[in-house]
Amino acid sequence: MRPVVLLIPGMLNTAAIWDRVAPLLQDAAELRIADVLTQSSIAEMTRDAWALLADVPPTAPVLICGFSMGGYVAIDMVARPPRSVAGLVLLDTSPRPESPDGEIVRAKTITAFERNFAKVVENMLAFTTHPDHHQDTALFDTLRAIMLPVGAQAAVRQTRAVAARADHRAQLAALAIPTRVLCGREDKVTPPELSQELADLIPGAQLEWLAQSGHMAPVEQPREVANAIRKFL
Repeated sequence: MRPVVLLIPGMLNTAAIWDRVAPLLQDAAELRIADVLTQSSIAEMTRDAWALLADVPPTAPVLICGFSMGGYVAIDMVARPPRSVAGLVLLDTSPRPESPDGEIVRAKTITAFERNFAKVVENMLAFTTHPDHHQDTALFDTLRAIMLPVGAQAAVRQTRAVAARADHRAQLAALAIPTRVLCGREDKVTPPELSQELADLIPGAQLEWLAQSGHMAPVEQPREVANAIRKFL
């Protein structure tokens, strides 16, 4: 039976974050992309993501791939899965709940979004990408097209959702789902040590570094991301 791959976007991402990855997977699986723009919590995103899979037969393999905030959703999904999951890919994300310092940063980010959302997005382009890509105007245009349509209201909701995310480290330590953890070597948003911690926490997890990638791996290194997913198919 044809496997189903659920792709979960990150914060400030429309479904277009997967536009460079999806064509590399379409021959091997049915692809579904979760909505993370309309909810107010990670739990609500999880609920809606499972609803998107409700019609998948129990015998069909399901693979969940979450990027950044989508990784928090993926982790929340497998913490209490209503069905079997054949594989998990966690991309540029973290096993930790929000820290007190992080909560302060989130509050400042919300204020910035409300004042000038477009300016915040513009300032994020270089910070979230590998230095080798900072002169790549086409890549930056792609990121703008992914991020700007999210808008300030959804961005604020997502920021609050991320700040209130649950701590699932105990569940991850007991996870029995084949897992691959990927991270850009130059990820400044969720630095490599968080992916190392995540891979160390999950029994049998495999860790893969993306050499020429910052945080935006689905856009910066789509083939490597697709290859990691295909290893489960």
